[in-house]
Amino acid sequence: MKTNIYQKLHKASCEAGGVVKGKKVPGMHFNPLQHDEVQKVAMQTLLNNDLYPVCTYESEIKESFVMITCNMKIHDVSDPTAFIEINGCSAMGNLDKFGTGNGMSYAKKYAFLNALNLKTGLDNDDGYKAKPFEKPTHNIPKVTAKTKATTNGTSHSYLDDKVDVEMIKDHLKNAQHIPRLNYLMNTAYKNEINHLLKNNLRAYRQVTDIAENRELILNNQSKID
Repeated sequence: MKTNIYQKLHKASCEAGGVVKGKKVPGMHFNPLQHDEVQKVAMQTLLNNDLYPVCTYESEIKESFVMITCNMKIHDVSDPTAFIEINGCSAMGNLDKFGTGNGMSYAKKYAFLNALNLKTGLDNDDGYKAKPFEKPTHNIPKVTAKTKATTNGTSHSYLDDKVDVEMIKDHLKNAQHIPRLNYLMNTAYKNEINHLLKNNLRAYRQVTDIAENRELILNNQSKID
């Protein structure tokens, strides 16, 4: 009995290994999910099942960013008339010479993730097979922050004199889609977040925690939809 393209894609998804996240960047407490690693895992299992993806891209230039949409068509090599479309995976890029390429890579990454439901470890910050932090061998810079006390005497929020951390956190929590979340992190509040990274790591980690959690929620919603 001939195996149809849906059976092949199902088999590819079952056989695909997990995507190992990248190494933590200094100052960050999570492992980045890198395009090259996602593509390596996805292409290996697709090719093993006689499937081949072809992507086309749409771009739309906004006032402060470029929006890239990836439309992926997965072809059955054994039957050129059979294909499955994964459309609408989008990402933002800065308005510079790297923006379009970065947006294309980011959008294609999520097309692969959606097509194969790859295991990435997105349910925890450390990622799939990620290694824990090594103990620091140097003195940690003093954090200049104010603490906001709760009613039971513990502190849960770290404020900064130069950045409205609570406003940034609220905007991230209310981001309705991944492009909006990327815009907030990479454009709208890029300078503020860089300031926190250099001067207030506790507040910085609060912001990136919320961004990571919101990204997880939005990705899960897109899979359900």
